[in-house]
Amino acid sequence: MKFGIVTYQIAQDWDMPTLIDMCQKTGLQGVELRTTHAHKVEADLTPEQRREVKKQFEDAGIEIVGLGTIFEYHAVEPEVVRQNIDGTIEYAQLAADIGCGGVKVRPNGLQVDKGIPVEKTLEQIGLSVRECAEPASDLGVQIRVEVHGPETSDPKHMRSIMDYADHANASLCWNSSGGDIVDGSVKESFELLKDKLTLIHLHEIYSSEYPYQELFSLLKAADYDGYTLAEIAPSPEPERLLSYYKALWEGYTA
Repeated sequence: MKFGIVTYQIAQDWDMPTLIDMCQKTGLQGVELRTTHAHKVEADLTPEQRREVKKQFEDAGIEIVGLGTIFEYHAVEPEVVRQNIDGTIEYAQLAADIGCGGVKVRPNGLQVDKGIPVEKTLEQIGLSVRECAEPASDLGVQIRVEVHGPETSDPKHMRSIMDYADHANASLCWNSSGGDIVDGSVKESFELLKDKLTLIHLHEIYSSEYPYQELFSLLKAADYDGYTLAEIAPSPEPERLLSYYKALWEGYTA
C-alpha cells in the first residue's frame, strides 16, 4: 500500500510549492488534489500550465493520485445532471494532461422527498457514472465514486450504483465512514464493495471510533496495493501531524 493525503481540509490553503515541500518533508508519496483549493489545479489551466504542474510533481517525486472534484449526479433537473457529467469529462482531460490516474466524484443524496423512488435515483447516478467512465477510459483516467452522501453512502446503495454503471473504468473510493460499520465490523461492507475499490480515504486513524485495524487487515488480505490517503482537519503544526500520522500508518501496514 502507498500513503498520501487528500488536500481537502489540511492542505486547502497551501499553494503548490508549499504542498510539494510538505510532501517531501513528511515522506508522502502522493496527493489527491481537491479542486477549488489554493493550489488552483483547475480546468482553466492552459496547456503550458498543465505541463508545468505535471513537471513540478514529477521533479519532486510526488505522484498526483487524482483530482478530488465535487461533481454529483443525483439532481432532479436533467440540465444539472448534464452539467456535472460534462464537468467530470472536462476534469478527466485535465487529469490526463497532468499525469494523474483518476477523478473522484460523489453521490450526495436521494430524492425520496420529491417523490422519486430510491432505485430510480441510484440508477440515474450509475448511468451518469458510466457516461463519464467511457470517455475517461480512452484517456487512461479512472472515475472513482466516493462512498458519500446522506443515504447514498449506504454500501448497499453504492453497490447498486456500481451495478448500474457496469463499466470497468468505474470504481469506488472507500471513505471510512460510520455507515460502513455493521455490529462493530466493516467486513460485511468491505466484502460487498472490495472488487471495485481503487482508492481509500482515511480519517483519524488515531481514534478508536472506526475499526481501522480491521480495515487494514481486510485490505492486506485482498492484496490491495493502491493509495490510502489521509483526509484530516487542518493543524497549526501540519508537518508534525503528518509525520505522526505516517508513523501510525506504517504500524497498521507492517
